[in-house]
Amino acid sequence: MQEFLLVIHRDLTSANPAPSPEEMKEALKPYQEWVAGIAAQDKLVAPPKRWDVDGRVIKHEKKKDHVYNGPYAEGKESIGGLFLIKAKDYDEAVEIAKGCPIIKYGAIVEVRMAITAA
Repeated sequence: MQEFLLVIHRDLTSANPAPSPEEMKEALKPYQEWVAGIAAQDKLVAPPKRWDVDGRVIKHEKKKDHVYNGPYAEGKESIGGLFLIKAKDYDEAVEIAKGCPIIKYGAIVEVRMAITAA
């Protein structure tokens, strides 16, 4: 089994966020059940955590480090949550990620496989 990072991106900052606060309330119980289902299959490595919308981005430009406010200066999507799961391969991890109920309201789930350090 490999470890995969699931990152849930959603619009948390615009005037009309997607999912809306009402949609998030509607999706909360299905989301909790989805995560519980992953845990029941012994595929949850680290539970979901929520993150603030502020953040900082450090970028090295012109021989100097620059710090920018917010993780996505140009966009409206922020990290709404992330957690680790176990799956045999990308296909299985993607199938698990497709079950995220927040996707139907406009969230995006990114899947990344952990690689061992060389």
